[in-house]
Amino acid sequence: MTANKKILIVGAGIGGLCTAIALRRKGVDVDLVELKAEWTVYGVGIIQQSNVVRAMAQLGVLEAYLGASYAFEDVGIYTPDGHQLARISGQRLAGLQFPANVGISRRALHKVLSETAVALGAQVRLGTSVEVLEQDPDGVNVQFTDGSHGRYHVVVGADGLFSKVRQMLFADKYQPSFTGQSVWRYNFPRVAEIDHLANYQGPTGNAGLVPLSDELMYMYTTSYDPGNPWMEEGTLAAEMRNRLQGFTGLVAQLREQITDSSQVVYKPLETLFVDEPWYRGRIVLIGDAAHATTPHLAQGAGMAIEDAVVLGDELTSAGSVEEQLQRFMVRRFERCKFINEKSQLAGEKEMQGDHTFDRVGLVMQMLALTAQPI
Repeated sequence: MTANKKILIVGAGIGGLCTAIALRRKGVDVDLVELKAEWTVYGVGIIQQSNVVRAMAQLGVLEAYLGASYAFEDVGIYTPDGHQLARISGQRLAGLQFPANVGISRRALHKVLSETAVALGAQVRLGTSVEVLEQDPDGVNVQFTDGSHGRYHVVVGADGLFSKVRQMLFADKYQPSFTGQSVWRYNFPRVAEIDHLANYQGPTGNAGLVPLSDELMYMYTTSYDPGNPWMEEGTLAAEMRNRLQGFTGLVAQLREQITDSSQVVYKPLETLFVDEPWYRGRIVLIGDAAHATTPHLAQGAGMAIEDAVVLGDELTSAGSVEEQLQRFMVRRFERCKFINEKSQLAGEKEMQGDHTFDRVGLVMQMLALTAQPI
């Protein structure tokens, strides 16, 4: 593929930005459109495990945000009162000079990714999405929501769980499905003992503490919420505290500090997996648009980042677009399907209260798989 063939990326979240960076580093012209008029960032923090740290190093952005993150080596799994069940060492897949794992606030990560994409020459338009996609053997004609038009070599749908591009490709065939669980997150000043990812196995769900910087950490907890009930914003702090009642020790101490409902990030867990090739002709889906998962293995954003690296490789390699996207699917499909299915399995076992489920074994299996080259 020659550098003068332009690619459109729809959606400027983590996956879209990483794809723009990957393609611009290969000299490809990129237009990036984002429906939000303001580039706001959802959530509190993100866990980047060893494979994701490696992918970020491959994108050439890791060193740009290490100073704004928290590097750590291990994952600890604990009982509700803090008794250690296992300590899992990470792998320095990006090289011995880099950490095994990184915790970082989503704002800090977005700042680096967005500034890097723009500095590399990606053309970004906010408040804009696609209205019509019409493809022929040689390209895709695009009509945008602002009335403008463009023609592109390939269109990448990185527009998330409720993807408009997916709707254009598959109509209503694939729809998000509520799992029965929700996840709750809240920031705290970091305490000294949280120098690693600490996961606590609760009676009806899990809780965890994730370091994001020397000063900051966040707590997450999953809960069983059948029927996906509506949560009033003003009640979120009390609702989160209620879902942490089965924990003692540090989690219980922190629980009583959850008082500001406006700082609680609450999200019903929904999943989706496109169980066939994620492309039609010259239009391809990545990230949550193709394989949205739950946070139980902390790999949702990581799979989108890996998608970006692989797509950047393949779209600048030999062969037709069909051949390039076929190779992309070979490298991504089974890996993402494993993460999707096993994350859901972990959530189902939580809801069932199955204390015989080998959570540590599943984490080890996931780490072994994701350590393999993408």
